[in-house]
Amino acid sequence: MQHLLMIEDDARLAQMVGEYLERSGFTVTRAADATAGLALLQEPAGRMPDLVVLDLMLPDIDGLEVCRRIRSMGGETARVPVLMLTAKGDPMDRVVGLELGADDYLPKPFEPRELLARIRAVLRRRVEGAAPPAAKHMRFGSLEIDKDARTVTIGGEPRELTSYQFDLLAALAERAGRVLTRDQIMEAVRGRELEAFDRSIDVHMGRIRAAIEDDVKNPKRILTVRGVGYVFAKQQD
Repeated sequence: MQHLLMIEDDARLAQMVGEYLERSGFTVTRAADATAGLALLQEPAGRMPDLVVLDLMLPDIDGLEVCRRIRSMGGETARVPVLMLTAKGDPMDRVVGLELGADDYLPKPFEPRELLARIRAVLRRRVEGAAPPAAKHMRFGSLEIDKDARTVTIGGEPRELTSYQFDLLAALAERAGRVLTRDQIMEAVRGRELEAFDRSIDVHMGRIRAAIEDDVKNPKRILTVRGVGYVFAKQQD
């Protein structure tokens, strides 16, 4: 059985959701605050969870900081998938969460069935990501994307991207020449549709462009299709 760690201070919600997930075939360990959750992740003899369900609003440590600490722990712990629960409506919380390494997020209130679907999707992508990729190395003129090494270079010079930005760039490159909506891009990376007004994709695209474009104001690699989305150019140099 796959093991979930739920870090949630709302005892009633944690119990209700935990029982639902257990009936769905998971084992669930619950932590009422960030300190307890981080301690469980650091137990030498403890079982590493297959996924962490992390509330953004915790009484002792902010959920964003908890996510950052998990990703900085190193080893297997740093790679555990994190699904963030947020009651805030500010899209920037979601953007920051993704930047810090969260694999998905779900706004409160939510249906337990949707949380279950998100968890299964994240775990499925984790398994699929461990399989050999169909296209390990892609080249577009001087731009090279190595999916095995997870590196991006232009003319041999490395360009820095977060893990999530790399996945976005690789998803676009694999579909070079095809116009994709924001929802389609995020679906390719995270296995689900976005909310209609989620603009975090635009923030990420701006940062990817800053890393790979010679002129951000006149991009040649990632092009905007007004009113639709983005297209990764096949011919760039």
